[in-house]
Amino acid sequence: MPTKSLNDTQRETLEAWLFLAPALLLLGVFVLYPIAYLVYLSFTTGSFTRAGVTGVGFRNYLRLLLDLDFWQVLGNTVYFTIATVIPSILIPLGLAVLLNRSVALRGLLRTAYFIPSITSLVAVGLGFRWLFQTDGPVNAVLAGLGIEAIPWLGSTVWAMPVLILLSTWKQIGFNLVVFLAGLQTIPVSRYEAAELDGAGGWQTFWHITLPGLRPTFIFALITTLIFTLRSFEQPYVMTGGGPLNSTNLLVFYIYNQAFSQFDFGYAAAVTTVLLAVTLVLVYVQLKISGENSGENS
Repeated sequence: MPTKSLNDTQRETLEAWLFLAPALLLLGVFVLYPIAYLVYLSFTTGSFTRAGVTGVGFRNYLRLLLDLDFWQVLGNTVYFTIATVIPSILIPLGLAVLLNRSVALRGLLRTAYFIPSITSLVAVGLGFRWLFQTDGPVNAVLAGLGIEAIPWLGSTVWAMPVLILLSTWKQIGFNLVVFLAGLQTIPVSRYEAAELDGAGGWQTFWHITLPGLRPTFIFALITTLIFTLRSFEQPYVMTGGGPLNSTNLLVFYIYNQAFSQFDFGYAAAVTTVLLAVTLVLVYVQLKISGENSGENS
């Protein structure tokens, strides 16, 4: 095979950069520049008035560490995230295993479960707010059972579970389809070998299905974590962050700081922290995916 000359190599490199240039330009303008400006803004007052932007160093981050409201919102977000992620992973996983055995109804049920994922979260939030209002259908059912009406969205105890229920219902369909796709990649021969060895259903699930779904499981876990961490529509539409700040989530808190308090510098600092957490999650996913690819090869 003839060796390419240096000029040929340089020409191919130049052509590659020319083809990549439009995508890199869009990436720089719409992704990299906003991120860089966000980080810069977090070290300033963030004012867009005539006074201009004034540098304040790490004052916004120090305020963040001392802000009790921020820590309450962070606690709300952690509670919301954990309570949403667990059922959003376990329920679709169980449903996917059951649907994988039902060839006749798999397509129909997969479509039915996936519909919430493509439905507007604002529309769904309005529907849930109507369902769980004090004189709504849910309390009407409870009244029929002789149970006293619950102020779902006006209670510091019950408001967050309603948001968690909505978010779980929204995410189940997406994760179900992901797990079903992952199950198709597990060789049938493994199940046949396990059956010949006398393995039961639980043993087959634990030793074949779960290890085979490891990359899929990590992908579903990371995407669900990101979905919950960026949740905004749920408190905005249903509770407004109340009652008593009990459903105020991190992105909604950032929105209020920026567009209600006009404290753009502090909002940028909180957003930078959220961005750092998200990047760590993405890095973990890529690292684990790379390890799985190395093991498979």
